[in-house]
Amino acid sequence: MALLNFRKRTDALKPLNPQIEALLQGYSIEVMPRTAEKVEDFRDLLPQGTRVYIAHIEGTPIDDMVATARRLAREGYAVMPHFPARIIKDKATLADWIARYQGEAGVDQALVIAGGVAQPHGAFDSSMQLLETGLFEKTGFKRLHVAGHPEGNRDIDPNGGGANVWDALRWKQTYSEATGAEMALATQFAFDAGSIIRWADALREEGITLPVHIGIAGPAKLQTLIKFAIACGVGPSLKVLQRRAMDVSKLLLPYEPTEVLTDLAAHKAANPGSNIERVHFFPMGGIKANATWATDNGGAAGVPAAQTQQG
Repeated sequence: MALLNFRKRTDALKPLNPQIEALLQGYSIEVMPRTAEKVEDFRDLLPQGTRVYIAHIEGTPIDDMVATARRLAREGYAVMPHFPARIIKDKATLADWIARYQGEAGVDQALVIAGGVAQPHGAFDSSMQLLETGLFEKTGFKRLHVAGHPEGNRDIDPNGGGANVWDALRWKQTYSEATGAEMALATQFAFDAGSIIRWADALREEGITLPVHIGIAGPAKLQTLIKFAIACGVGPSLKVLQRRAMDVSKLLLPYEPTEVLTDLAAHKAANPGSNIERVHFFPMGGIKANATWATDNGGAAGVPAAQTQQG
């Protein structure tokens, strides 16, 4: 099963893969306030109604997060800001963030995560503690996504293995059933379709039926991917990238997610009941490059809103 696709585009008019087009329907993408500032109008890049996650990195002012959410909502996008537990001081701060997102940007969905901070800033250490406050339910949030880790998570299981990760997933499954919240697992990026599929199948075996929105790295330089993989603690995928980096001839070629998505799309077509529901892009080589790839490869699934409105 193919892992990475390193190639130069030679035919801009190549036939579309209908299976990839089907898998890319309703794809989501992630931005940060500082990267969003570089985009003049998202309607020139993204399909109408695309879900746009806003990553909340430690040190980013909530004012910048809310302003980005307001701008994206104004341009017609479904906004899903990150709520990283470890940088939220207390319940009052969480309530304030929710109120601001709702009141100023009409937000009603969130990605609830622990966050990559080593030491919590206050009362919260995990996404489960944020959910236990009941604030998302009380304030009418309609959709809550949580993190998935096809290759494990050393923050949760520092000694390896996956016992704590699986316990957390079972808790979130129970929470979704008890509250009726629309939930999904938005995963860390990975490059091996086989590993992703095996993990998704294991979820079902454990009775976890939450839909999977699989994290995929957008087009980028190999050096960029390695940097992000190290920062995010991606284990098996990092080893794949490091092996590729040893081949000097491939260092200068851009990575594109064509092969991993081809394999995932074929699996989904052959197994329509698979819990792999959608694709979530991490635009590591830039939002424009990622959106352009989706437009070139996604057919109707990738047509930017501006083009749809013109038509």
